[in-house]
Amino acid sequence: MFLWLSNTFRSEFGALNVFRYVTFRSIGAAVTALVIALVLYPRFIKLLQVKQIGQVVRDDGPEAHLSKRGTPTMGGVLLLLAMLLAVALWSDLSNIFVWLTCVVTALYGVVGFVDDWLKIRDKSSKGVTERQKLVTQFGGAMLVFGAMYFGLFGKELADTHLYLPFASTHHFAIDIGPFFYVPFAAIVVFATSTTVNFTDGQDGLVSVPAAVSATTFGLLCYLTGAKFGNFEVAKYLLIPEIKGVQELTVVCSALVGATLAFLWYNAFPALVFMGDVGALALGGALGMVAVLSKNELLSLVVNGVFVAEGASVVLQRYYYRRTKKRLFRMAPLHHHFQKANMPESRITVRFWLVSVMLSLVALASLKLR
Repeated sequence: MFLWLSNTFRSEFGALNVFRYVTFRSIGAAVTALVIALVLYPRFIKLLQVKQIGQVVRDDGPEAHLSKRGTPTMGGVLLLLAMLLAVALWSDLSNIFVWLTCVVTALYGVVGFVDDWLKIRDKSSKGVTERQKLVTQFGGAMLVFGAMYFGLFGKELADTHLYLPFASTHHFAIDIGPFFYVPFAAIVVFATSTTVNFTDGQDGLVSVPAAVSATTFGLLCYLTGAKFGNFEVAKYLLIPEIKGVQELTVVCSALVGATLAFLWYNAFPALVFMGDVGALALGGALGMVAVLSKNELLSLVVNGVFVAEGASVVLQRYYYRRTKKRLFRMAPLHHHFQKANMPESRITVRFWLVSVMLSLVALASLKLR
């Protein structure tokens, strides 16, 4: 909206030219989402308490989690609204990448909202079944990418190459075609959303890794599409060049601002939980920016904490089915450390540090091509 207003009145007010810059609008989006969420969360938490929207804790989980039962949940609703409002205010609303990311993020948020609501209504930790989540989340991503890569939004968006991390785009680009790329891209988004949801199991655990990943992807998006006169950053860094994808920097910044505001109230001991409505939406957004910026494979590094959490669940299930024994004390991985009597705050901070280190490794790939 602000960009449109600046374009309309730029001739009368020259200072409005500053809205042309993605960097300025990204800072504005982050601050806007941060302030909106910080100001509204106290009232929102009170509303959740009045409506008795409290966390349902699984009986077979760590004993430390039993004390969290009844803590207000579905805090991700405000996080998501703050993020989307900031994007609407500060982004270029004619940019198709922004719309695709926001549509998938909102869709995943709706799935999470229904899941949270069913858990609260039935006072059960089950909610939406895994099959229902697969159909809605994976199916929704398939529809979006199918429309995108089969030309509905223009052939210039249909890049079906996979780019290997730490390798030059000129020598290590594999074109797998739309019939393989569309389901692959949908898997990336679905898997990112699911693993973020797995990670959301301790006070403050998911917020910092999500913010760090969003910051990293925001920088990658900016470099992928940025131009300074005749100087094209992507060509210099030997990374994919995608016109318009730099606008996703605004989306990533809004996500960072909203997530950090949520962390203010979710830090140990948490006053509110994110719920699936927040975790699934956050993961969907991170998955979309990874795919649209052509960092699908690099996202394994950027989202390394989430990948480890998801892998621990898969390995635990597979190993138990084969041997009837557990590979970990409990899955996801953070529960394994809890069962080993490691303090919750220590687990959380260490996961934060690992997330930062992995993102630095991912950014180092820009100079190792």
